[in-house]
Amino acid sequence: MENNKNELIKLLKDNQVVKYGKFTLSSGKESDYYVDMKRAITDPIILSKVAEIISKKIDKLKIDRIAGPALGAIPIVTAVSIESTIPMLMIRKSKKDYGTSELIEGDLQNGDRVIVLEDVTTTGNSLIKAVKAVISNGGIVDKAYVIVDRNEGAIANLKNEGVDLEPIVSVNDFI
Repeated sequence: MENNKNELIKLLKDNQVVKYGKFTLSSGKESDYYVDMKRAITDPIILSKVAEIISKKIDKLKIDRIAGPALGAIPIVTAVSIESTIPMLMIRKSKKDYGTSELIEGDLQNGDRVIVLEDVTTTGNSLIKAVKAVISNGGIVDKAYVIVDRNEGAIANLKNEGVDLEPIVSVNDFI
């Protein structure tokens, strides 16, 4: 597993996923670097490696669904769903006002055990919103995975929600 992590770090570095400069993050915070996960999750080699790593991690868990917030997590959720053959859910940022008006797309049953995935976390706010959406719709979430954690509070914030967040890699693996 450690070898897979090192392969992923190399792929992320080779694809220049971490950019340096002045950036404003989704949390509103200013940062000297930006983790450009859209660049990573649109690369089939990186996506395949991530799916392999996460699928091995969840192999021993009893999971009914794999979920993630739109937009960034959806390619990851899709890849892991295909690799693990566990059905997926897509969580919208907000309910749409047409069609079925669902916040969660996919077949979530009451009591389903759900793993929530994210591409990158800073404070974990978007991941917390996704977790709360699953729980408020009858799902059970006690574990989440993120490809890259910026080490800025997401793990502690998710723990406060009763969810164990496990980063695949940390930004410290790059900087």
